[in-house]
Amino acid sequence: MIKLALAHVGYEVETANDGPEGLKKFGDGSSWDLVLLDQRMPGMSGIDVEHEIFKRSADARLILITAFGTIDLALEAIQAGASDFLRKPFTTETLRNSVKAVLERPVQRLTAVPVGMACKEFTRTTINGFSFELDHRSVDEATGDILCVFHVNHSDGTASNVKVVLHAYVVELVKAYSDSESVPGELHFWQAMCEEALANYLWQNAAPPPDKMLQIEDLSSSLQRWLDSVLTVSLAEDNAR
Repeated sequence: MIKLALAHVGYEVETANDGPEGLKKFGDGSSWDLVLLDQRMPGMSGIDVEHEIFKRSADARLILITAFGTIDLALEAIQAGASDFLRKPFTTETLRNSVKAVLERPVQRLTAVPVGMACKEFTRTTINGFSFELDHRSVDEATGDILCVFHVNHSDGTASNVKVVLHAYVVELVKAYSDSESVPGELHFWQAMCEEALANYLWQNAAPPPDKMLQIEDLSSSLQRWLDSVLTVSLAEDNAR
């Protein structure tokens, strides 16, 4: 279906049943402009195939496709060279927009980054054809709510500002969850949490939230996984020091 959707708008597409077959067809990469790669495959995972692809061709363009996205997977894929992520299921429009965006922008490689920069690096990468960056952030002195405003760009050329509100009681939930009154990076940590929530929304919905407003009102399972990832690595860094 991916092949049909892309061939219909003029792309030349070849398919492979698994990683080894795909790598055989890929060769040294000189004949290909883009790889669309599933994460869960028999024999070799998408990440394993991705590492081999970039060993062969440092300038390859690659989109990772997965239904099981976490910040750990995102960072590993980015650092290995992925240009975009597509979360299954996705529409043909999302697929075509993502392919178009990746093919049109210069190849950029990111190296390993500290945990405090994790979400910042994640949001520099396109998600379902979207990319975003922080415009400004503030704390409501009356309520304690944290507001982050992000400038969201879509591959079709449209853009909008999206407000993400992290409610004060959720901040307290996070402190209880982590069993600590402080978090690494303080305000930067809460900004990163807002970025993760927006990234997850764009990943799941392939569209900005209604009324350009996203409110974090509880600790979803995806945010809990993100917290586990960030807090675990932060603790390991503290122990190393």
